[in-house]
Amino acid sequence: MYDNRVFKFVLTIKNGSFAMIFNLKYLRRYSLIIMLSLVLAACATAPKETSSTSTSTSSSSSSSDVSKPQVVDGVYVGTDTVEMLAVKVPDRIFFAYDSYSLTSDAQDTLVKQAKWLKANGSVTISIEGHADERGTREYNLALGDRRANAAKDFLMAQGISSNRITTISFGKERPVNAASNNTAWAQNRRSVTERTN
Repeated sequence: MYDNRVFKFVLTIKNGSFAMIFNLKYLRRYSLIIMLSLVLAACATAPKETSSTSTSTSSSSSSSDVSKPQVVDGVYVGTDTVEMLAVKVPDRIFFAYDSYSLTSDAQDTLVKQAKWLKANGSVTISIEGHADERGTREYNLALGDRRANAAKDFLMAQGISSNRITTISFGKERPVNAASNNTAWAQNRRSVTERTN
């Protein structure tokens, strides 16, 4: 019998201009490397999300029960990641890309939080500012800070004492959704109110 380290495969084209000697010892190694490369290449390419794709999907399935869109004008409007600070009082608000302006939905949520805080005068809170993964760490920390302070300022305008509110920015360090797509980014652009006592 042949030893795998010695047996060689020779390929010769009829005119004799090309010859290839291949040691079977390396055959397994090369085939494993090629297969792993193909798998990694397949995993690296993801379908791109486009507005035309979502539009055609919604228009083609309009006859069936279709849920409302998760992102409107760059702001997350779904409830997948929302938890409750109290009964019917959401704990988070969402922001548009590269913005710390409060949307009308965010203001409505903060009004509910302010009412709950007024009814529970001994409760103190911390407002966490978050950003999506795009941008530098330093920029996203600053943006998260502006988002947390925008929520704090709104609550203070509603009559909540600044002594009861602290802010912290996590920037892009604590994503609620680790994916890299428009929905995940919109879910990560948020301010979260946490009870501290």
